[in-house]
Amino acid sequence: MIVAPSMLVADFARLGEEVRALEEAGADWLHWDVMDGHFVPNLTHGALPLRACRDASSLTFNAHLMISEPLRYLDDFLQAGADIIAAHIEAKDDAREFLEAVADADRRPALAINPDTSAEQLQPLLPLCDMITVMGVHPGFSGQEFIENTVDKVAQVRSMIEDLGREVYIQVDGGVGTGNISRLVAAGADVVVSGSFVLQHPEGYATAIEQLRACG
Repeated sequence: MIVAPSMLVADFARLGEEVRALEEAGADWLHWDVMDGHFVPNLTHGALPLRACRDASSLTFNAHLMISEPLRYLDDFLQAGADIIAAHIEAKDDAREFLEAVADADRRPALAINPDTSAEQLQPLLPLCDMITVMGVHPGFSGQEFIENTVDKVAQVRSMIEDLGREVYIQVDGGVGTGNISRLVAAGADVVVSGSFVLQHPEGYATAIEQLRACG
């Protein structure tokens, strides 16, 4: 299981220190939630903070573009050093064109899917994906309650991937904690994004990550 703390909950005044602390605490990847105030009703960091932190860590940087026009800003995240770049299947831009552009840049292309979007819509695009992000909450804000049918959607996506016959990660983003992680992993999740649980844990980042691993 890959643990990917979300930088959305990090201290923005100390991002470089936070990146180093999370790596030392045992994080596998770092998850960068990018919001444009249009695709979702919130506005967060863009490519510049990711780029500023790139030299602070050797971890995989996963850029989750919750934006309407991911193709318009793709070059910014390529230049910033993102390793995995995900757009939403619901975004305005053509998903196939986006995935092909990421792959052409020798990075790992990914798609994210909202709770209200059926998993079947991923079917024709799976051969182009290195990862699918299944949202466990409606995108836009951290700290939301986990949507229970996410577990069934993860199992459905895992079945589709097995039928495809190639390796594709399934990441779950939103509402993940010790109470549901075992069910998500059993359903087929490989990667869990955790913001509030890890970065606001009263006993620190390392303890939080250890507790997630113990449950997964």
